[in-house]
Amino acid sequence: MKWGLVIASLIIAMSMFLYQWPKLKKQQKKEKAAFLSLTFLGLFLSVLLIFFPEMPGPTQMIDWIYKPLGRLIEK
Repeated sequence: MKWGLVIASLIIAMSMFLYQWPKLKKQQKKEKAAFLSLTFLGLFLSVLLIFFPEMPGPTQMIDWIYKPLGRLIEK
């Protein structure tokens, strides 16, 4: 079942890529690099969440970083 979700994520990412890539002009090298990196980063994160659904999110990291600071401010 998980591999079906991975294949579905790949199909969605590939369809987004095939739809948007021709619209980018040849001179837009930085935009193309940003588009590729964000697409692959999103695909990587979606596959990680498929296999590890209990993975902590960004809010847990922010809580972990700022919790000691909050304790100092409350005193």
